[in-house]
Amino acid sequence: MFRQITETVFASPQIDLDSIAEAKALGIVRIVNNRPEGESDDQTPGADIEAAAEAAGIDYVAIPVTHSGFSQAQVDAMEQALDVDGPVLAYCRSGTRSTLLWALARAKAGDNPAVIASKAAGAGYDVTPIRQLIEMLSAGR
Repeated sequence: MFRQITETVFASPQIDLDSIAEAKALGIVRIVNNRPEGESDDQTPGADIEAAAEAAGIDYVAIPVTHSGFSQAQVDAMEQALDVDGPVLAYCRSGTRSTLLWALARAKAGDNPAVIASKAAGAGYDVTPIRQLIEMLSAGR
């Protein structure tokens, strides 16, 4: 269920409480929830994921992203969330918003846009919808 983007970053569709054990087994040290609360009736509440993660010794951060797009504050928050010693798991409904936010954070940090796109594609995600923004953020570094 978890798709590996880089050595230390995984993206996933909505996780549930059973997913915490899988994350722990992979050495995940932080879970990033990119899904707004109440987006669908079948999603596991963020507070439940947070409690289970913390009980397992995994840090939890919520950076909700709606379908309206990404803000600079969200990109900055994701960049900070990725700055941890160990693997990070980011999730949303399908994993796409998490991957796109990761891509923007890495572009802001100065990573090569082609490398970002390649890593996302390797995990089954397409950054084409935000490729121009990735180019702009990377060039502004």
